[in-house]
Amino acid sequence: MTTRMGTSVSSGDGVPATRKKLPPYPMKQLLILALCRISEPIAFMSIFPYIYHMVKDFNITEDENQISFYAGMVTSAFTFAECSTSFFWGRLSDKVGRKPVLISGLAGTGLSVLIFGFAPNLAVALFARALGGFLNGVPLDIGADNTSNIGVLQTTIGEMVTVKEHQPRAYSVMPNVWCLGSIVGPMIGGALAKPVETLPSLFSPGSIWERFPYLLPNLFSACCVFIGVIIGVLFLEETHAEKKRERDRGLEFGRYLLSHLPGNKVRSSKGKEPEEQPLLFETDEPLPGYLTNDGARNLASQDSVVLRESLDLEAASQGRSVKSEKKPGKVLTRSVILIIISYGILAFHTMTFDALLPVFLSTNVPDEKKVVSLPFRFADGFGYDTKTIGIILSVQGIYSMASTSFLFPPVTLRLGALRLFRFVSIAYPLLYLTTPYTVLLPDGLRMMGVYALIVLKCTYATLAYPSNAILLTNSAPTTLSLGSINGVAACTASLARACGPAVSGYLYTLGLDSGYSGLAWWATGLVTVAGAYISCSIPEPRGRLDEKEDVAEPAAPSAQVGDPLLVASSQAQTVSTVA
Repeated sequence: MTTRMGTSVSSGDGVPATRKKLPPYPMKQLLILALCRISEPIAFMSIFPYIYHMVKDFNITEDENQISFYAGMVTSAFTFAECSTSFFWGRLSDKVGRKPVLISGLAGTGLSVLIFGFAPNLAVALFARALGGFLNGVPLDIGADNTSNIGVLQTTIGEMVTVKEHQPRAYSVMPNVWCLGSIVGPMIGGALAKPVETLPSLFSPGSIWERFPYLLPNLFSACCVFIGVIIGVLFLEETHAEKKRERDRGLEFGRYLLSHLPGNKVRSSKGKEPEEQPLLFETDEPLPGYLTNDGARNLASQDSVVLRESLDLEAASQGRSVKSEKKPGKVLTRSVILIIISYGILAFHTMTFDALLPVFLSTNVPDEKKVVSLPFRFADGFGYDTKTIGIILSVQGIYSMASTSFLFPPVTLRLGALRLFRFVSIAYPLLYLTTPYTVLLPDGLRMMGVYALIVLKCTYATLAYPSNAILLTNSAPTTLSLGSINGVAACTASLARACGPAVSGYLYTLGLDSGYSGLAWWATGLVTVAGAYISCSIPEPRGRLDEKEDVAEPAAPSAQVGDPLLVASSQAQTVSTVA
């Protein structure tokens, strides 16, 4: 018995069978997207080891608390700027395509880090960071991978992956890229900042490196971004339904270069392997014959022409119907709105956790101010030094990467994206309720308690963010609306991230002064309760992928392998399913 594309085929035993054959997993394009993307978290995270010293060198103030305030302003400038442009980038990608927006965002990142490296004062540093937020943006919390262009990025992945079975693997790629960048970036920033002092044998006093002591790490980041731009221009394919048929000279040149590499053999006219040929072909490109078990191509050229014309008419008809659906009332459905709200709540409290944790670990409350009156009144901190905190945060990045790779895909396939997101949302309040009590553990158990928090926090984040992205993608009415929907989601998340640290920082200071060091954590826990409630209100997505499954044609009657009618029908079903 041989089964092709869900069509019943008899091999002589008289028992028909049906099985859906999945399209290839887009590994190469996801890898190219990851290579483009890795430079952004490296560029963003590299500033954190030296941002305090950079602001201090601006000689704005001698007050240590004020230096921390201005350093926070540099980070916040980025977040507020990305909030103002997220929706714009999403809408623009719907009009001009995903690839131009992604490439321009990368170029914007490179420009902003160069300006930041040459910043002689706080004003220029603020401008550089804001420019990075306006032009692109990089996430602030591990596992999130949310940027001004993350809406476009998620849209691109959503259009690459055409079946739900591939989504868990595909949506875990970018969080892994972020985790890797969050490990490499701080190492680069710490090692290359102030090279005249740290590497005197290579960088002499009086040079440009002494005048701009933080240029070198930003120059390294800019080079990484430049490489990402080149890779994107030459090898990244457009995924927009209407734009991917347009000529891409950069992609053509990239394939030309690959075809002339030593030892490389081009197997098709466009430099692709046969199994990677798109299921909808260009109008001037003949459809390949259908390959049977015997390796013989049985579809005649005349049949290919007839089939291609009918498919072109069908695709054009579908394109017109998709355009007619691009109305705001139909794009922002109730399901989409609920998922976006839950996304904003998730961004708010996870960003709050990331901002509070280093402060919580470094807080050293004097003995005379320590208060313990359970269950709620106590004021204390861990008092760890920067080296210990750095090790803890590095472990956080490594574990997040492992969790995203090995935990998220199988759990999502087992539970489904909606059930998984609900489970994590319901579990979050307990994390925020118990976190402040870890300071009450005996000294020998304190570090163990901290790492337990890290494991829970990273596990929840690496499960919640990709599952939410899958829900949003599957709830989109059409692929043409994905850019706008993801743009609204990214804008919402950016605003939440801008507000979270400011509110929690104020509550944390207020809590320490009043003897309630858990105040900020518990207040954030109330926000997660709202997120849990909304997650339970999200209906099962019924978007474009589900509709294609519903309208799938039933299995054809049993036929012999090689029948031209069976072959043509099989290819038509394949194209209709993936279109």
